[in-house]
Amino acid sequence: MPPESDPLSDLNPAQRQAVLIPSGPLLIVAGPGSGKTRVLTHRIIHLIRQGVPPQRILAVTFTNKAAREMRTRVERALGVDAAGLTLGTFHAVAARFLRVHGAAIGLDPQFVIFDDEDQLALMKRAVQDLGLDPRRFSPRALLSAVSSAKSELLTAEALAGRARQYWDEVVARAYERYQELLGENHALDFDDLLMQMVALLRQAEAVRQRLQERFLHVLIDEFQDTNPAQYVMARLLAEGHGNLTVVGDPDQSIYSWRAADIRNLLNFEHDYPDATVVFLEQNYRSTQAILQLAQRVISSNRQRKPIALWTENSSGLPATLIEAYDEVEEAEAVARELLALREQGFSLRDCAVMYRTNAQSRPVEEAMVRWGIPYQLVGGTRFYQRREVKDAIAYLRVLANPWDSAGLERVLNVPPRGLGQRTAAELRRYARQQGLTPLQVAMMAEEQEGLSVAGRARNALVAFGRLMAELAVEVEAHSPHDLLDLVLMRVGYRDYLQDHFPDADDRWENLSELHTVASGYASLPPREALTSFLEEVALMSDVDELRDEGEGVTLITLHAAKGLEYPVVFIVGLEEGLLPHSRTLDDPSQIEEERRLAYVGITRAKQRLYLLRALRRSYAGAPTGLGPSRFLRDIPRELLVLGGRGRPAPQTSSVVASEAKQSPTSMRRLPPPQELTPAPTLYAAGDRVQHRVFGEGVVVSCTPKDNDAEVVVAFVNLGVKRLLASLAGLERVPSRSG
Repeated sequence: MPPESDPLSDLNPAQRQAVLIPSGPLLIVAGPGSGKTRVLTHRIIHLIRQGVPPQRILAVTFTNKAAREMRTRVERALGVDAAGLTLGTFHAVAARFLRVHGAAIGLDPQFVIFDDEDQLALMKRAVQDLGLDPRRFSPRALLSAVSSAKSELLTAEALAGRARQYWDEVVARAYERYQELLGENHALDFDDLLMQMVALLRQAEAVRQRLQERFLHVLIDEFQDTNPAQYVMARLLAEGHGNLTVVGDPDQSIYSWRAADIRNLLNFEHDYPDATVVFLEQNYRSTQAILQLAQRVISSNRQRKPIALWTENSSGLPATLIEAYDEVEEAEAVARELLALREQGFSLRDCAVMYRTNAQSRPVEEAMVRWGIPYQLVGGTRFYQRREVKDAIAYLRVLANPWDSAGLERVLNVPPRGLGQRTAAELRRYARQQGLTPLQVAMMAEEQEGLSVAGRARNALVAFGRLMAELAVEVEAHSPHDLLDLVLMRVGYRDYLQDHFPDADDRWENLSELHTVASGYASLPPREALTSFLEEVALMSDVDELRDEGEGVTLITLHAAKGLEYPVVFIVGLEEGLLPHSRTLDDPSQIEEERRLAYVGITRAKQRLYLLRALRRSYAGAPTGLGPSRFLRDIPRELLVLGGRGRPAPQTSSVVASEAKQSPTSMRRLPPPQELTPAPTLYAAGDRVQHRVFGEGVVVSCTPKDNDAEVVVAFVNLGVKRLLASLAGLERVPSRSG
């Protein structure tokens, strides 16, 4: 492809300055919508055009999606393939280096990366091995504590040395056993990728020097979101030359619960006294009205670097404040506005509904279904977390790494073979005793006299072992997509789906999509291709899976929305105790982070912004009255109009007058949904039903309500939901026989 013309022609003076700094530490403080990705990309392009080879540049982003977009921009500008450029997330970059150099600290280069579900299963086993009561010592809580320790680069031994109370001692013991189990599986969890990378740089001097000499420039995006491990990793990689460029905005630091430390950015000038600092203050995303409102909200924070955002965009409409009676009316208001916006020419894909907690999506989802509005839920059941996808990946994981007992136990009885938890436990026990992997024991089950598996289970295990032995031979001869096809065929997975799931065709389509992803690795040698494919799948995030196509509105948490933008944004639940969250009310630093979270949501909006609150909201099954969020009180009245259910707006400001031809949708009374016909038949408790969005469920109850009926359904993956029979579109699922 031909290269673009002068890559600096579309930059403003501050952006140009940031791109042209030749060397040394550089801090770019980039406000929302100020073009930081453009600056990072152009800086990479400029360095290459100045003679720096692409292979000597390392750029770290926080999502795989951002890395792909940046690589595409670089290639488009240079007109050449940027394959030599190392560009990816902290975890992806660390995984890549550990596979190449990890042997220097004793790592198996074929290590598997355990996802959240695998990690929790392993911690449950650690709790069991230690004889702890899981009701008293929650495996999930222990896993969270271990994750926090790893983010601070603390080993189990170091954590034990810090213990001040019994809980700390239990965490240290669980941490130690958990790591032993990871080792037995030749596995790393997400936090290990960073911790082991730092260990590699600290302990293997030759590797450290090699990487420092290779990467002449290190660029880090979203630096305000780095945790201690990521900070040390970046500092060590750039230590030899000091050419460290970091980009960030302290006003958008919202991940302290992931151990992100805002001080990494705030103290950058202290850590690098000779650093150049550039402020990107021109906003290209939002209208003046939205930008002015955002700055009034964030200005109360103290932990920040003052930045004067401005824009040449139009003044725009003021934000619309909607006060609903409860969360149901709040969601209905969102639905009404969405339909009106569509009438005005907006696409539903232009719109996003944001909220503080995942639980808030329920009434919004129900309103979308009632009003027939398509949507995509970010943070729901992710593609790579779907049962059939995880089953297929688990088979490939075990073939790639025979030590992976978690993957083996997932597929041991899928499709059903009569091999349960007792067989899995016996495989683990015998493998540990004999110094073998559980997979090796299964492959040699017919010869193992000391293996306490008998009868039909023994025959099934022998057959399974032979199957896996035959498939293992194929790993070196097949690309990942061909190997996937072979595995699914040999295990009879499609027949299994048809026999056990009413939505078998949809599940098979998911596996076809997985085949498409795997085919992207066909150019690599089979073993390397399989390892690379499994690594990318393991490191995929919610936002990476967010699809651009389709007509649906996006439902997303405020945390997940960071880095995205939409022409229209709805923020629901602006109540004291929800945003800011009740857990943060006694901690000034946490209140500041909640304020930053609100600021992030506000600055995702390009043209229209809706702020919603409910006068009462159900909490733990009981209605609770919550006051308006303190963040709403920070907004001057002239920056808001009142909307919802045709309420009159207060006197508008000059901002509104300048846009008089565009009336906000909230100023209109919208018609109710068309007359609905009650479902002709009711449902009985125990009926199995299928919903086009929520999937399969079982009817808990069905109660007449006005001219309709309320159906309470327990869905397999989403829990209990209340639906109106006339709107739900439920289909009965034939009862399974046998």
